[in-house]
Amino acid sequence: MEKYSYSKEELNFIENSMIPFGIYQFINKRVVAIALSRGLMKLMGFSESEVRNAYEQMDNNMYRNAHPDDLAALGDSAYRFATEGGVYDVIYRVMINGEYRIIHSYGQHIYKEDGTRLAFVWYSDHGSYVEDNGNDGEGNELFSILKNGLAERSFHVKVGHDYLTGLPSMSYFLELAEAGCREIRKKGKTPAILFMDFEGMKVYNQKRGLEDGDRFLRVFADKIIALLSHENCSRFSADHFCAYTDEEKAKEVAEKLIKNNDRQDAEDKLPLRIGLYIYSDESITISGACDRAKIACNSGRNNYASRIYLFENSMMTYIENKQYIVENIDKAINQGWIQVYYQPIIKTATGKVCHEEALARWVDPVKGFLSPAEFIPALEESNSIYKLDLFVVESVIKKMKEQAANGLKVVTQSVNLSRSDFYTCDIVEEIRKRVDEAGIHRKMLAIEITESSLADDLDYMIKEIYRLKELGFYVWMDDYGSGYSSPSILARVPFDCIKIDMLFVRQLDEGDKPRIILTQIVKMAKALGIDTIAEGVETKEQVDFLSDIGCTMLQGFYFSKAISFPDILERYRKGIQIGFDNPGEPVMLLAN
Repeated sequence: MEKYSYSKEELNFIENSMIPFGIYQFINKRVVAIALSRGLMKLMGFSESEVRNAYEQMDNNMYRNAHPDDLAALGDSAYRFATEGGVYDVIYRVMINGEYRIIHSYGQHIYKEDGTRLAFVWYSDHGSYVEDNGNDGEGNELFSILKNGLAERSFHVKVGHDYLTGLPSMSYFLELAEAGCREIRKKGKTPAILFMDFEGMKVYNQKRGLEDGDRFLRVFADKIIALLSHENCSRFSADHFCAYTDEEKAKEVAEKLIKNNDRQDAEDKLPLRIGLYIYSDESITISGACDRAKIACNSGRNNYASRIYLFENSMMTYIENKQYIVENIDKAINQGWIQVYYQPIIKTATGKVCHEEALARWVDPVKGFLSPAEFIPALEESNSIYKLDLFVVESVIKKMKEQAANGLKVVTQSVNLSRSDFYTCDIVEEIRKRVDEAGIHRKMLAIEITESSLADDLDYMIKEIYRLKELGFYVWMDDYGSGYSSPSILARVPFDCIKIDMLFVRQLDEGDKPRIILTQIVKMAKALGIDTIAEGVETKEQVDFLSDIGCTMLQGFYFSKAISFPDILERYRKGIQIGFDNPGEPVMLLAN
């Protein structure tokens, strides 16, 4: 549909009228301003030199200054008026010159000679809006109408617009995007979809409160609108936003959003992930295009840096595998597709096994060997990793008892916990219960927590770590140095041991700097009374260097890969075992 144009004389007459009114047209599922009177621009706080700005605001963000509580109702009323006809009759609040004013807008459709339908909307200002202080007396009739209207709105589902941001709802956005992408293609350009999500919104709400969380989302919505337009974006749910535009602008907008997000104060900043899908395949539906942008966005989950992720076809395979993993985790545990393997940790001073780390391995009858890099993130994202982690704990308990029954020394076993474990169940109590019911001494279990798990909600995690320590479990920090390291964390959190990320060990041959950093980490830990384990040890040169700088323990393929418990027993039968540290010491397996 072509945009209607008045003649110069007609447009000049309308724009110089002091009566507050606007003329609009519904094109490609969106409202477009055709003519705005001088009276309307004065009412809305625009100066005579801001005519162009007024048209841009009406086209891109008509309700920018409306009261947040009125946004959804305004959008829904306008959409019904545009699609169903009838009369447009709305009372709402608009921020003008620093105060909210009560505005009554009334509109009807007219048809021009060529059949074009236009909407005439008149506006009237009914004074300042004053918050209700319990005074509903006479003389405040319009306020009562407004208040009753708002109360009535709360009983109706806002299907057209989001109640919080006033952005189009998902269903309305899909209509807008479908029509908009067609127009982009007509102009010889390629459409693109952006899907945006913040990492850590749940914790932000817990720490700052829901009101601050809502404010955070409204501010972000305003930023997207400023870069695109009101009808080009939507809040799908929670902190998930979606937008469409052409490919070139999408890349530009994504980069600006990332840059603006990184500039925010640390206390008011969350990592922003943006998935970008270049919508070149017209056979894919608009909802399928949005799904692909979401898939790209989700590929960066648990990455705490703001970043843009471009959709690749290989991601579809990842999503299929992820769905398979989540749907089959219970079956995999019950039918033995998941086995627990154990990798020895060697005491540097003796060269003997002093601990073992329990690691899950998934051999699937349909998919074959599934890498932990596949199934662990999938289970974390679906908040079902606790099932796997508790299964590993149960397997470790069973293994320790069988090992003791076979006359072998039992050393402390370490198990890995995910951050989501602490939010989906009382993981501390679940572990305590299993260990105590088995009669195992709590010191026989070490809990490994990655430092990235602490980054999202340090205060909460510190409380949970103290709970574990008070119950008598060892607590280790895993992957120290993988990207979030801060010595101040070691001062606040009572870790018994830090496991130094294997990246440092791999870089030992690359010059002096990695050696200096590794030396200082070990020295700092020793001064704090914390043991150290270097992961990923593969050569004798690495062993010698780590021994020289005083690293307490070593782990890696140089000593052994992770093996099953039957393989451990077999090695002892054949006499090819590494051997346990201090084998003559009494086993502290059973609790008193």
